[in-house]
Amino acid sequence: MEEIIMRKDIKKRNIKKFKRVLVANRGEIAIRVFRACQELGIRTVAIYSEEDRNSLFRFKADESYQIGADKTPVAAYLSINEIIDLAKAKGVDAIHPGYGFLAENTEFAKACEEAGIEFIGPTHEMMDQLGDKIKSKLVAAKVGVPSIPGIDKAIESEEQAVDFADRCGYPVMLKAAAGGGGRGMRIVRNREDIVNEFRRAKSEAATAFGIDDIFIEKYLENPKHIEVQVLGDKYGNIVHLYERDCSIQRRHQKVIEFTPSLVLTEEQRQAICADALRIAGAVDYRSAGTVEFLVDKQGNHYFIEMNPRIQVEHTVTEVVTGIDIVQSQILVAEGYALDSAEIGIKGQDDIRTSGYAIQCRITTEDPGSGFAPDTGTIELYRSASGYGIRLDGGNAFTGAVISPYYDSLLVKITASALTFDGARRKAIRALRETQIKGVKTNIGFILNVLNHPQFEEGTCNTGFISANPELMDIRTKEDKELKLITFLGNKAVNETKGKKPQFDVPSFPHVTERTVKQLKGTKQILDEEGPEAVSRWALAQQKLLITDTTMRDAQQSLMATRVRTVDMEKIAPATALFGKDLFSLEMWGGATFDTSYRFLREDPWERLETLRRLIPNVMFQMLIRGSNAVGYKNYPDNVIREFVKQAAKAGIDVFRIFDSLNWTEGMKIALDETLKQNKLAEVCICYTGDILDKTRTKYNLHYYTRLARELQAEGAHIICIKDMSGLLKPMAARELIGELKQELKIPIHLHTHDTSGNGIATVLMAAQAGIDIIDASFNSMAGLTSQPGLNSIVAALEHSVRDTGIEFEGIQQLSEYWRDVRPVYAQFESGLRTPSAEIYKYEMPGGQYSNLKAQVDSFGLGHRFAEVKEMYRMVNLMLGDIIKVTPTSKVVGDTAIFMIQNDMTPENILEKGKNVDFPDSLVSFMEGMIGQPLGGFPKKLQKLVLKDKEPITVRAGGLLEPEDFEADREHLVRDFALKGTPQEVVSYAIYPKVFEDYISSVRREGSFRHMGSDIFFHGLEEGETCEVKLEEGKVLIVRLIEIRDSDSEGFREVVFEVNGNRRVVRIRDKDFKDSMAVAVTRYADEEDPMEIGANIPGAVVKILVKEGEEIEANEPIAVLEAMKMETNIISTVRGTVDKIFVKEGQQVKAGEMIAVLK
Repeated sequence: MEEIIMRKDIKKRNIKKFKRVLVANRGEIAIRVFRACQELGIRTVAIYSEEDRNSLFRFKADESYQIGADKTPVAAYLSINEIIDLAKAKGVDAIHPGYGFLAENTEFAKACEEAGIEFIGPTHEMMDQLGDKIKSKLVAAKVGVPSIPGIDKAIESEEQAVDFADRCGYPVMLKAAAGGGGRGMRIVRNREDIVNEFRRAKSEAATAFGIDDIFIEKYLENPKHIEVQVLGDKYGNIVHLYERDCSIQRRHQKVIEFTPSLVLTEEQRQAICADALRIAGAVDYRSAGTVEFLVDKQGNHYFIEMNPRIQVEHTVTEVVTGIDIVQSQILVAEGYALDSAEIGIKGQDDIRTSGYAIQCRITTEDPGSGFAPDTGTIELYRSASGYGIRLDGGNAFTGAVISPYYDSLLVKITASALTFDGARRKAIRALRETQIKGVKTNIGFILNVLNHPQFEEGTCNTGFISANPELMDIRTKEDKELKLITFLGNKAVNETKGKKPQFDVPSFPHVTERTVKQLKGTKQILDEEGPEAVSRWALAQQKLLITDTTMRDAQQSLMATRVRTVDMEKIAPATALFGKDLFSLEMWGGATFDTSYRFLREDPWERLETLRRLIPNVMFQMLIRGSNAVGYKNYPDNVIREFVKQAAKAGIDVFRIFDSLNWTEGMKIALDETLKQNKLAEVCICYTGDILDKTRTKYNLHYYTRLARELQAEGAHIICIKDMSGLLKPMAARELIGELKQELKIPIHLHTHDTSGNGIATVLMAAQAGIDIIDASFNSMAGLTSQPGLNSIVAALEHSVRDTGIEFEGIQQLSEYWRDVRPVYAQFESGLRTPSAEIYKYEMPGGQYSNLKAQVDSFGLGHRFAEVKEMYRMVNLMLGDIIKVTPTSKVVGDTAIFMIQNDMTPENILEKGKNVDFPDSLVSFMEGMIGQPLGGFPKKLQKLVLKDKEPITVRAGGLLEPEDFEADREHLVRDFALKGTPQEVVSYAIYPKVFEDYISSVRREGSFRHMGSDIFFHGLEEGETCEVKLEEGKVLIVRLIEIRDSDSEGFREVVFEVNGNRRVVRIRDKDFKDSMAVAVTRYADEEDPMEIGANIPGAVVKILVKEGEEIEANEPIAVLEAMKMETNIISTVRGTVDKIFVKEGQQVKAGEMIAVLK
């Protein structure tokens, strides 16, 4: 063979040194050629389309010129005449076609030759014989190289394709005669698909290569794909550079290539390389080319095609042979022979391989979405490096814009080592080092392939990827940085408008974990001796015991329960130390669940467990509504029991149980389960009215003492006087507590609010009367609708018989911490700035009193607020003077507003309300769903409100079917991929939609549980830098650089610096109004299957349905083309096409509405 392929001195060697070389291509291959030219001292010329005006490759050339101004992005690079004219005008000596586009176009090669420009590649005659898949088979047959059965010319009709397939048998392969890279290729496995696939193959081929000729051949199942690199000069000298294994393919596009092949014997290797030379030698082939074969399971090889150009995967051959193939192409085109000093290949025996090389192509494709191309801006790009790693990039850099018009290749990583496993490990390391953010990539998929045992053995065939669907199981690494800057960007654009108040940094005492572990308190009494022992202990104390409400009711009353866990955990160790003598900490329950999930996007269970770990010595207390747990409706008994059980297990020690109507029946289930869990049952009597006013006989002293004895008999460990409206006057407190102390044998706990300003006086009078425990909050979080000031109470009782024993200096530090935290939450505070004695008149709970004004304003009744307050008082009397606490207080408030709106009064409501629908809360109350009030319901009003509904007289929860926890668990596991823990299940049972929304929101937008609250609520202002903790061990330094003006679509770019790297996020400005805008892009709702959006950005090639047409589930409705590949848009549901929003040829964005069904 040696004398055949190396013909020395047969022809005169004419050398023409190039001064200028134009590269008729783009991206990675253009840069590769530019570099080769620059090393040879040749000036380079780039061409680029309008869409590529900012692409990297054009700036790597010495000169660059735009072409195709009136053409589509792909057609610009297929414009033969324009490229030739430009080359002639710029004095170009030669044109390198790269791969793809015009690289295998005989007309282009011929046009270069006719224009006197050297085409760096084979002649157009050689290309015609070998570049065309049909003609190349004839050449192979002529030299005795076997090929796969097929038709020897392009298919002329759909009928001809069907006829061949019927004769040959399925499966068959359709191939574009003029191209490669998987474009225009289709495997057809049955007769029903062949016509449709034939049409799609022609369409893809025409788009990618400008020629739609298609040929057909028998498809060989799961062979190895082996190609041989050949290199020839103008004098008939041809050598091979050995083989490459290209079997790992997806949709006939090579993904990973390596050399040498691990499955070929030396005999097979020599045979396949010899056949490659026979085919190339048959036409005296020159330049670089690749002869491709399929190898069946028996080791037989079949010629399939020759690519008369450089290949994407040429790098692995260069690495193991040491031969610069691209430079060799240029030198051959200049006239140098292979054995010249410039090229340096004296003969086939000179070519040796050393070690192994693997090439991995990183593309902007999403394996999790069927490898749909992704577009956008690369916000972060960090490449790999190190020994044994070669990078060939195209448009991979921070800030690069990835368009939908071209190939999705970002960078090629070529890893080399002495052993195949060594090369594999280097490739894995390099892929892991590579960081790309802003667009999705296939890195995870490639890693899956490299780690597969079959790849390690080198035995993968062309069916490897389709046979191993687990390779597609890419657990996309959550881009927490992107979610963070999106959150902060939206905060700046749509909430704060880039303006931020200044806050003092809260300081807190540093208390070591070791110190905290040594602390002992009420928690240890409970755990070691049980709840009865705690009750006896509290009763025996002479000192006044205090429950701190700062972390729950104080912040609920003042700030709508918006205080976040991060602000609690910072001060928790100091609270454990300085609050070691507290009776308990009320830090959970009430509105905590709703606001944590709904507004703060936090897990309330995680809050409980975190604080329990940090404060192990003081009992934790929660507020629980007897029939509602922590919700706002009735639940089945098993939900109440399960919630108490899980709360006790997670760390709650004291369950403060109440019923909004003081109805004992409504509290029994929660009480019973608390006792079963061996926790402290603190059962409440909600205080209303005024026991000092002897004319009000409904809620008199006798009522409270009788109810207290009843609850004691039910098993309560503590009786709580729950004065949620702050109505208990100081003198009334002394009378009530004094009487109860004589009647009861268990401790009494007082909870009151300071709305009137009399809170501390009430507490001190209760202390004088013998109260055992009181609620208070640290002074900086006390007063008004909150509880009385804890620090002031401690100071007032110092050196008295009721001295609390709490160290004043320590709790002062706690109060100062909350003083500095509180301003961050100012936006949630009510307008109430001073105490108000009119609370005694209207009897509103503190939280409602502070929030009623905003509610009234929302109805447009702000100017009638005084009337609403008076109506509140009148409605209460109209309903029978009821206990007013959530949810009954809401009933009174809703009804008062309703009556003002409708000009009703208690005197005319029976007449004017005959044909009126009353507020849902009033209907629920009258129906008995909230409970049974003392003295019953006003019968005439009840009948008016309920119309034909019959009220219930028993516990609503007892009428409900038990919750199916197992079905809930299965739903959460199946539909939300949760573990289905008992905490998750009971949370879902109480708040199904709120819990689902919470899970979806955290996954979609990210969790910022550890973010500082000043950032969470107020974001950043331009130029501000902050640290953001995302999780343990991951802290980002973020700086807001700039908020840019809105673009024509209403988006603002917000520029950040994250750990020193520039990142940009686009945020829709909700205030944007463009009077000149004619059309606004409409996006499909991902949650609505009837709205069908584009799964990728691209061009609409074909619309497959019409408006009014009925379609089935999984039926394609349109075809998109992106990066020269076609993708079907599928409807996931059955329906009728209501409206089509796009037209053929239109460019669409990812998510843009394609059609709506009905």
